[in-house]
Amino acid sequence: MAAFDRALARVQQEPLLPSSDRIDQLARQQQHTFRNTLLTPGVTLNLFVRQIAAGNLACAAMRHVAGSDFSDSAWCQARTRLPMTLLQQVHQQVIQQARHELDRSNDLGDGSHRWRGHRVYVIDGSSDSMPDTPPLRQHYGVPAVCGKGLGFPTSHLLLLMDHCSGLLIECVDGPMVQSDVSQTPAMHTQLSDGDIVLGDAALSGWTHLALILQANLHAVLPVHHQRIVDFTPGRTHAHPHKGKAAKRIGKPRSRVLKTLGNDDQLVEYFKPAEKPAWISQVRWDSLPPSITVREVRRTIKRAGFRPITVTIVTTLLDPQTYPADELIELRLSRWMVETNLRHLKVTLKMGQLKCKTLDGVRKERLVFLLVYNLIRILMMGSARNQRVKVNRISFADTLAWMRHGQCSAAPKLLINPLRPGRLEPRVCKKPRTQYCYMTIARAELKSQLRARYHDTT
Repeated sequence: MAAFDRALARVQQEPLLPSSDRIDQLARQQQHTFRNTLLTPGVTLNLFVRQIAAGNLACAAMRHVAGSDFSDSAWCQARTRLPMTLLQQVHQQVIQQARHELDRSNDLGDGSHRWRGHRVYVIDGSSDSMPDTPPLRQHYGVPAVCGKGLGFPTSHLLLLMDHCSGLLIECVDGPMVQSDVSQTPAMHTQLSDGDIVLGDAALSGWTHLALILQANLHAVLPVHHQRIVDFTPGRTHAHPHKGKAAKRIGKPRSRVLKTLGNDDQLVEYFKPAEKPAWISQVRWDSLPPSITVREVRRTIKRAGFRPITVTIVTTLLDPQTYPADELIELRLSRWMVETNLRHLKVTLKMGQLKCKTLDGVRKERLVFLLVYNLIRILMMGSARNQRVKVNRISFADTLAWMRHGQCSAAPKLLINPLRPGRLEPRVCKKPRTQYCYMTIARAELKSQLRARYHDTT
């Protein structure tokens, strides 16, 4: 793994990860006491990063990676002693450095990391699973379809990503029964005035749009599935507090303020009569009685595909500064977050964690996010040198270079070809294992095996 150390050492003459001595210094500043042994916090964190980047190696293999003689128990204890606050501080330093580089590139006239002068972020939900231990099962829960003693604890994750660079800015975890929108307001604190939020239809309810405007942010979202949108000139609207009756008669609950063009209008959304359960009463009372938003609809025609109709709601109201067609194109580009999540959960193997305690799971997940961002920084540097968009750079090839490549200030990484309109079926080619899935608890299965064994003897 010597190549990995060199890869982390310098990219464009800037350190990616603080040195072991610097991390030890940060630990002392946090008043974390430790002995001057082989596995200090700085050495442990750097080895932890190498362990995750190598495919989340088994703890028993780490003495070979480090080239030192310590037991797997000693390594696990060293990881346990790592303060969570130290991991968070190091991760935030890496993110801040990368965001500073993005802002500096825009200050120099390169607008590739902004959309019409705005920074764009994507909020999306995901999940990961972990070993079936009582603490994790109690905290996160298991899927509802699983019977007693079956399934694995599964967490609900809400992630905030920079849309253009793919950097992962924030990740909030919680029980799997939580919804995306209930955790979204915590993400707003990571954004600045004028930033744009992309998301799915779950985030386009009235309450979240009002919170977006209250935070001086913007949003480009698909219209909520329960909202009726009508572009008929001179149409009427239903009473704002008679939503169910309006739905039965097919009337929209928004009032048209101004027509901006073909299938493009300013409308007024009224405050619902009922408060959502996820927002506090104080926060709910601070929201205005109505908000003004813009609705846009376009039909997208692509060669070889059926036309699709896309309807969005946005807080970007000026049709001259923000043309409708470009807003639709920005909305469709949100799909890139799914590719980034696949990189994180499949390529880096974060889909299934290994730690058996709540604190251990959160540390392991945070190091996964740290490794992901280190790879994205390498991709950003290579994309700048090769004059392509960062999403064209191969994530898997960057990870391979980090593991095995030679040290160079500007690695020449693989550029994925442009394949517009690519269509692949969502099926598995590899045959499944011949063994059946566990459908009853393990203890009962063992009892059946013992009874069968005794019957044959």
